[in-house]
Amino acid sequence: MISPWLPAALAGVLLSTAPVHPRIEAFLDRTLPTGPGGTVAVARHGTLVHCAGFGLADREAGTRAGCDTAYDVMSITKQFTAAAIMKLQMAGKLRTTDRISVHLGRVPADKRLITVRHLLTHTSGLTDLGDDYDPVSRDTMVRRALTSPLRSVPGTEFHYSNVGYSLLAAVVEKASGRSYEQFLAERLFAPAGMTSTGYVLPRWAPGQIAVEYDRDGERRGRPTEHPWAADGPYWYLRGNGGMLSTARDMYRWHRALEGDTILSRKAKAEMFRARVLVDRTAKLYYAYGWGVFPRTEFGRVAEHDGGNDWSYGDLARSLDKGVMVFWITNHAYRQGRWNLEELNGELTPGLLRASLK
Repeated sequence: MISPWLPAALAGVLLSTAPVHPRIEAFLDRTLPTGPGGTVAVARHGTLVHCAGFGLADREAGTRAGCDTAYDVMSITKQFTAAAIMKLQMAGKLRTTDRISVHLGRVPADKRLITVRHLLTHTSGLTDLGDDYDPVSRDTMVRRALTSPLRSVPGTEFHYSNVGYSLLAAVVEKASGRSYEQFLAERLFAPAGMTSTGYVLPRWAPGQIAVEYDRDGERRGRPTEHPWAADGPYWYLRGNGGMLSTARDMYRWHRALEGDTILSRKAKAEMFRARVLVDRTAKLYYAYGWGVFPRTEFGRVAEHDGGNDWSYGDLARSLDKGVMVFWITNHAYRQGRWNLEELNGELTPGLLRASLK
């Protein structure tokens, strides 16, 4: 789920991997208590000014986290799915105003009004289904999603829906004639120079993928060690989460979005438009795969976080000031000492602030 205002949950001693920005390093030294591992990256005006790990990516092997450590970026995956939809719209393969029946075939009467845009903005009314690791195929996921009861009339209310983004991944496959990961790899990641982002297609180096740890510090394994199909996560997770990436690749993604390599100016304007009010107090809106804060001290900020039972991360971009912040940890929760709430709202705004001084 997206954060009420750029939450943070990190801990660890920063370990240097170039580049390291002194002011950002000093901020992190003040902010991060001792604990688990992770990575922080900050870019400004097209340059990666800080990309460093802290703590360990694999405690048992003693592997330090770094700029090229790969993590499950969790719900940050949704922006890749949204960008794939925009890419297909640019190619004339679909429109965001299409009803989903155009791409998924006949749907029950209560879901006939659901559009691709409703899925993108979490306003379809669809509920989530089973566990991320249930062995569910694409067609089974689609059938169960379309026969499940709606929480609200399509287009009327915001209800964060992972299954909505899995349906979008199915739409990507139907409209492109390619598998979801293949389409993203060919049309998004390769043009952006992203060599370490995907499910199973990247050639991960030994030990490159971080191990995740639970609240008690017990090893939960790498994301690829959880129950997956041969071609990636099962379909309650595919398209809405589970993508693996590195801080360096997230910087490359940010750079691609700054230009027109991946998406046209018109496509980006549509994708980042603040559409659905999520939090009135925080003035947070949902766009397509991004949360948007139209007015902050950093200008317009597009942001999305991601979390599971073990890890947590956040990506934020100032659309007006050319700044990106990405941080992620492989051990986000710890009983009795620290958790997400204890550092809520500190790290991402602090990094944005430090980078703009």
